[in-house]
Amino acid sequence: MPSRGPMTRNIIHVDMDAFYASVEQQDNPALKGLPVIVGGDPGRRGVVSAASYEARAYGVHSAMPSSQARRLCPQGVFLPVRMHRYQEVSNRIFRILREYTPLIEPLSLDESFLDVTGCEKLFGTALQIAVDIKRRIRETTGLTASAGIAPNKFLAKIASDYRKPDGLVEVKPGEVRDFLRDLPISKLWGVGKATEEVLKGMGILKVGQLAVFPAESMERKLGKFGLDLLALAQGKDERPVCPDSEAKSISQEETFTPDLENWEQMKKVLLDQAERIGWELRKQELKGSTVTVKVRYPDFTLATRSQTLSIPTDQGIEIYRSALKLLSRTEAVQRRARLLGVGVSHLVRRKDPQQYLLFDSERQKAERSIRAMDRVWEKFGAGALKRASLLDPKKNSDPQPFPGARKGGKGD
Repeated sequence: MPSRGPMTRNIIHVDMDAFYASVEQQDNPALKGLPVIVGGDPGRRGVVSAASYEARAYGVHSAMPSSQARRLCPQGVFLPVRMHRYQEVSNRIFRILREYTPLIEPLSLDESFLDVTGCEKLFGTALQIAVDIKRRIRETTGLTASAGIAPNKFLAKIASDYRKPDGLVEVKPGEVRDFLRDLPISKLWGVGKATEEVLKGMGILKVGQLAVFPAESMERKLGKFGLDLLALAQGKDERPVCPDSEAKSISQEETFTPDLENWEQMKKVLLDQAERIGWELRKQELKGSTVTVKVRYPDFTLATRSQTLSIPTDQGIEIYRSALKLLSRTEAVQRRARLLGVGVSHLVRRKDPQQYLLFDSERQKAERSIRAMDRVWEKFGAGALKRASLLDPKKNSDPQPFPGARKGGKGD
């Protein structure tokens, strides 16, 4: 008998539309049609967590300083983050998703991948499943979701963003090349402004142009990273949907244009990244014991350094101290840094109540201080309160988007 080829997977990416802002408009109908901006107070160095589509028309997006959002959209309605409410609505949405498949990989409160391969006999085609999911979410919550259907995760995520809001796009196996051909290269995962400029310098403006570029030339220019981009441009992505697995690591990274050129710049970036990782660990009630620093140099070569701590931590300042030592073991200062990132792995569940040594009062004091900062961040947005060393003494500048943040952020 002739051998069968690999089974074509049916992946759905479900992404709620402007989730936080849409929940606020649904809970208060008077806000519908108005530019709603959820996040920190613009008068207190807050950061935007989400913006309604009405606000996005003015150029407002998540991770933007709230003061900048107010300048762009002075008539905007600024609201504080109500995380408990968004979690409540998210739970209702995920209950719907779990009725169709156990293979669900949540990416955030408002976004997830579903592998519905083999579910056709129960629920119909992947397209019919996506239509049904969108309908039930609207009936249950009053909110709209966008969905993308494709043979892999990369394509499904691009498809869900293709016709937002309330979009529905299916990319069949035979349509992959046509679907990707005319997309700008910025749509590829990992292509920031710096990489985009390099690719444009090679005459590559569209994904279709990259897809046929010689692999040897791409590797010579961008290393393994270039080969990864080439695979995506050809619509290849072998990653499986990983259902409800606990995080194996938490990280932050950012690509810089221009490159970071001095030690003081890098220290500030590392501290900001470490603080936010600590916050994310505490929110998930986790601690980590291995700190990793990642540096990409201007020639696109990559260096990583790791260190295992004697005691797992969820405190940003401890992560920062380890990261700083690791960075000093790289060539970043001599060669400059195009990308800089920090990650924490080997995560364990935090145990309560905490057990302290007899003379560990300093650790208790530090953790009380951290919990106070967490309450401020929860109310006014991430970055609303910063260590003095992160502030520019020469000017009272707005906080910059946190490392690793993607435009559109929560609830695109």
